[in-house]
Amino acid sequence: MLKYLLMVMFLIPLSGLNKESWWLVQLNKFILIFILICSMSVMLFTENISMMFGCDMISYGMILLSVWVSNLMLLSSQKIYDSLYDKLFLMLILLLMFLLMCAFMSLSLLMFYIFFEASLVPTLLLILGWGYQPERIQAGIYLLFYTLFASMPLLISILYIYNCYGMLIMMSFYSLENISFLFYLSMIMAFLVKMPIFLFHLWLPKAHVEAPVSGSMILAGVLLKLGGYGIMRVFVLMYSICIYYNIIWIIISLLGGLMISLLCLCQIDMKSLIAYSSVVHMGLVVSGLMTMNHWGFYGSYVMMIGHGLCSSGLFCLVNILYERMGSRSMLINKGMLVIMPSMGLWWFLLSSSNMAAPPSLNLLGEILLINSIISWSDFSMIMIALMSFLSASYSLYLYSYIQHGNLYSGMYCYMGGYFREYLLMFMHWVPLNLLIIKSDMFLL
Repeated sequence: MLKYLLMVMFLIPLSGLNKESWWLVQLNKFILIFILICSMSVMLFTENISMMFGCDMISYGMILLSVWVSNLMLLSSQKIYDSLYDKLFLMLILLLMFLLMCAFMSLSLLMFYIFFEASLVPTLLLILGWGYQPERIQAGIYLLFYTLFASMPLLISILYIYNCYGMLIMMSFYSLENISFLFYLSMIMAFLVKMPIFLFHLWLPKAHVEAPVSGSMILAGVLLKLGGYGIMRVFVLMYSICIYYNIIWIIISLLGGLMISLLCLCQIDMKSLIAYSSVVHMGLVVSGLMTMNHWGFYGSYVMMIGHGLCSSGLFCLVNILYERMGSRSMLINKGMLVIMPSMGLWWFLLSSSNMAAPPSLNLLGEILLINSIISWSDFSMIMIALMSFLSASYSLYLYSYIQHGNLYSGMYCYMGGYFREYLLMFMHWVPLNLLIIKSDMFLL
């Protein structure tokens, strides 16, 4: 695994050379993706072990997602390329990608914790440096304090595990006996806030609305998945106690998902609607993981990858409109089918994927998660049905409100998209819908 990390590490100083290094770095990142895909393993056990780094199937999917999304971040940030601080921006994205790869490759729980926390810093700098409104400072503080507040108990718990086992290798964990509710809470709380679960989600819409397009893409695409990945790794330790207490999180996730689906229907800002829809999807993922069965485990894995691509693509589309109109309000962005007809297709394709229409990965993930949650309790069927219906409602609301309706009177010109933007949407949509052909790979 060190060869991939070294490749990214040597790209970081390259980013400060000159204006052309932007494209050189991008080319190298595509080569990295190609090498990763070629060396992809479908084994259940860990391989490529070196210097406390290694990979299994779950890590592979997450690493590929991180590199793919961070590549698309550069493709979407043309405005920053034309600005003064493009080299700094490039360096931050490479650093963030490096930290995320380290987090997903770590075999030791302590190393995972360190990289999990370190990935906050570049994200914070992205929001503070390239965000839109002055409120970005408040959004950055929300992001920092929510995450750090929940992370401190996790560190203490990790040290306690080290005290019990004498080592922190994730793959060799087995269930601890006689552990308290407090230990269980402190182990998973940091990951639940990062996901984020309902009640701890306030930082997410704020951070998304204030972040630049690249910040939103990496937040929705990869950083939320760190939480799910962490829960997958630490559940092995607490199997005996999870059976008793997981019901709390399932109830909170399902009720919260329902409430936030309703909240999505009264959003005016496109970005905050997509941000809230992320909370709904992550609610499903948490519920599926907490049922502690195979369907839930695989379903949440598929859903995390599908949501990472779909949500990221929707944020790009919003940014394309924002660059033309100077506003993200649905009241101003109307009748876009007349102004940008070709973009209407991409809006439709990604909105439909967002509501889990076939053949997207979201559909596969939702089928697995619904099976998992309903097998846990029949009563949850009511919540699931309402959430599925409402997720279709707000996706259609988003699409129809922007594409149809009366034109904003200040806007009477035709705008085609750039080739770069169509390529960007294509690279979001194709893996999201073609990976379902190889779905056996996701079911480990």
